[in-house]
Formats: sequence, structure tokens, C-alpha cells
Amino acid sequence: MNPGSDYFFHLSKDHRLSPILKSHGPFKLKKRKNPSLQLCASIMSQQLSTKVAEVIYGRFLDLFDDNNPSPEQILAIPAPKLRSIGLSNAKVSYVHNVARFSLEHGLETKQIQKMDNEEAIAYLCQIKGVGRWTAEILLMFTLGREDLFTADDLGIQLAMKKLYNIRTNDKKILRAKIIRKAESWSPFRTYACMHLWRWKDGG
Repeated sequence: MNPGSDYFFHLSKDHRLSPILKSHGPFKLKKRKNPSLQLCASIMSQQLSTKVAEVIYGRFLDLFDDNNPSPEQILAIPAPKLRSIGLSNAKVSYVHNVARFSLEHGLETKQIQKMDNEEAIAYLCQIKGVGRWTAEILLMFTLGREDLFTADDLGIQLAMKKLYNIRTNDKKILRAKIIRKAESWSPFRTYACMHLWRWKDGG
């Protein structure tokens, strides 16, 4: 059986989603190391275009001798230096918060993998500057969790409104509708989100 075929077969039962899956082919989730660094990257990308976020993150990595700075190294960079690469005062504080939390409480992959999705989200959201969306993205793209649905992601909301012809501008009603629809995708909701993001972006 080809990698990804389990999720592909399951999601293809959704007749609206099936043509998108076939046009993309199967995706494979990749796990990444250093969750604290990936969390910092997610914070930096908040409310920015992908291109701008990549530039700022690249400048951030250039502050270090390698591309895998430790929490200690991140905390050692003074706030003015972080502001100079394009981070707002708030994001400078949030990045330092992540590094400090990692040192004081732990953000190791093995530690977080012992938690289920909701436990991990609650744990990560203790960090000021980390909200549910940021925690969900970390679980998806750093820890490789297969069954997460980012109901508050604007791209997912717009894609599902278009694909399923959902006609409402009420945020609460829209959120409830897409969450209910996504239940049929479980246990592979992360993959559905990946295809919807790509579809929305014209991929």
C-alpha cells in the first residue's frame, strides 16, 4: 500500500473533496525537531504573508551560528536586536516567552507526544502569545498529528465556504458548520486541511 493511501481513500468518500485530492495526489506529513524553535517561527508568521514571514525568519536564523538555536541562545538575543529584524515589540516578547517556558517547563517532542491533542493545546496555550491556532499548527507540522482541524484558520474557512457552498457571514454559525463537516474526515483531518490550503492557494 502506498504511503498516504489510507487517508486518501478515507477522504475520497467526500465527493466535494475527492476531485481536489486526485488533482494533488497524496501528501506525507513530516515531523520536525526542536518544537520550541518551530513555535517561535509560527509566532513570527502570525498576520504576515508567507513571503514576509520567510524573510523575517531567515533574518532570525542568521543571528545564530547554526539554524537550530537552543532556548538559551534565543533568550540571549536582546530585544532591540530582535526588533531590528522586523519583529514587533509583542512578538519579541512572545518569542522570549516560548524560550523561557521551554527552559522552565519543557517543550521536548517526547514530552508533548505523551499528551493527546487537547492536552497538548492546553499545555502550549499557557505561553503568552501562543493561541489555539498556533498550537494546532505546531502539532500538525512539527509533531505530525494526523487528526487536527484548524477551525479558526481564515484560509480553511474561505476554502470550505467555497467548496461546500456555505452561505453565511456569521462567524459562529460558519465555525459550527465547518467543524461538523470536518467530523466525517476524522481520523485524517490534518490531511484535509493540507489539501484545502493548497487548493485555496491555487495549487
